[in-house]
Amino acid sequence: MTEPYDLITMGRIGVDLYPLQTGVPLAQVETFGKFLGGSATNVAVAAARLGRRGAVISRTGRDPFGDYLHQALRDFGVDDRWVTAVDAYPTPVTFCEIFPPDDFPLYFYRRPKAPDLVIRPEELDQEAIAAARIFWITGTGLCEEPSRSATLAALEARAKVGTTVFDLDWRPMFWGGEGGASGDGGAKGAAAMAAARPYYEAALRHATVAVGNVDEAEVATGLREPKACAQALLDRGVELAVIKQGPKGVLAVHRDGRTAEVPPTPVEVVNGLGAGDAFGGALCHGLLAGWELEQMMRYANAAGALVAGRLACSSAMPTADEVDAFLASR
Repeated sequence: MTEPYDLITMGRIGVDLYPLQTGVPLAQVETFGKFLGGSATNVAVAAARLGRRGAVISRTGRDPFGDYLHQALRDFGVDDRWVTAVDAYPTPVTFCEIFPPDDFPLYFYRRPKAPDLVIRPEELDQEAIAAARIFWITGTGLCEEPSRSATLAALEARAKVGTTVFDLDWRPMFWGGEGGASGDGGAKGAAAMAAARPYYEAALRHATVAVGNVDEAEVATGLREPKACAQALLDRGVELAVIKQGPKGVLAVHRDGRTAEVPPTPVEVVNGLGAGDAFGGALCHGLLAGWELEQMMRYANAAGALVAGRLACSSAMPTADEVDAFLASR
């Protein structure tokens, strides 16, 4: 095996087709930009932009969009050896509408089934997964078989060696629900959360870090108050709980008693969809560097803010020089 990766992520990959017009309903948009997308993939790209060596475990369709994703990963310096083709299903595409500062509806085209949900346990390179300095999985990977079994098998192979991050990544429509979590009045939010929670709890037993917003933490814990959510995540087995609170900033709580509560980094929002993935890549960068919690949270916030001020997700991920300059200017 080659030298261990700094980061291996496992989960969604697809093509983002984003409007090149802001404040226009999708039905009226005339021009789109094509970008590499998918949360786990964007996190790997974000870390690569910060100088980290990473790879993605995912699957595409055997089609031109799949070819595009392989080329885009290579262009960003992310290893694509574990991104394989599925003959039966097309590469997913995702559209969004852009209504700054805080309305960015997403439209996922992942039926009859997304190839990234056809990752199989027997296909995993368990040696590489166990050796990676950070292994990153998402809640979406738990929503259907065989991806669910593969995700849990990868976590078991990992055996809590190194840092294992569970991105709570709540997408209720992938679990038979609609809208957001219960606090946002999703029509089937509560039922979808109830279906997801046992699998979230199983993954948390293998993770050392959990990261998500309050809605996502509610899926895992049944709670919504940020400090209570963080404690509940620690109680379920992680060493570090990171709760993103939007305009209230971010809360990080470590099992050893260390805490950091950092305000948001102000920015004029263009498209908020990639901010969380930039935060995730920067979080991995800080974990690998051994930073203290407050430095790590401020850096991750800044990376997320930079991407929120740009149109795209993957191609908008900042370099270390950009994040440093942005922090210095605050």
